[in-house]
Amino acid sequence: MAATSSSYAKFDVRRKNPDPERCVLLVIDMQNHFSSMATPIVASINKTIQLCRESNIPIIFTRHIHKSTEDYGMLAEWWNNDLILDGTAASELMSELKRSSGDRVLEKCTYSAFQKTGLEDDLKGEGIREVIVTGVMTNLCCETTARDAFVRGFRVFFSTDATATASKELHDASLKNLAYGFAYLVDCQRLKVGLGK
Repeated sequence: MAATSSSYAKFDVRRKNPDPERCVLLVIDMQNHFSSMATPIVASINKTIQLCRESNIPIIFTRHIHKSTEDYGMLAEWWNNDLILDGTAASELMSELKRSSGDRVLEKCTYSAFQKTGLEDDLKGEGIREVIVTGVMTNLCCETTARDAFVRGFRVFFSTDATATASKELHDASLKNLAYGFAYLVDCQRLKVGLGK
């Protein structure tokens, strides 16, 4: 059996800085439903938002919601009664987030923010070719969105300190996979330096 490590450092070997003229920040599913895992990263999310605002990088918040049984898909089989229904307090974005009236909110009903949302066409139409991924859960909606962005031709930057999930093991596993084949890993400090702040 191969030895495992909780560190993703050996895979974190590629470096690149986001181009503010071609980039968007995606804040994935920072909703009340996920507050237990999202609360510890709110400060890092807000710092990332601030850095992006200072660089004129647009910000898109996603809300994972279900409006009817018809949009459950496989999530109903997988998560049973733990689905987020639109109109509930659990479905709302956390009040602690530093949102602005100009920020877009994108609704989705599966892991990827690109699936049946029109996001790809919108971004490409605006000249966006890069995404910074933050939010929850690292190994589900964040990772799936990052992988989907990559295969659709976007350069992906994935935050290590502004993403979270149910355990460190799952978080680190995603970071290893993403660093190996899909995304440049960043944190608030790397973004600050990379954006010249």
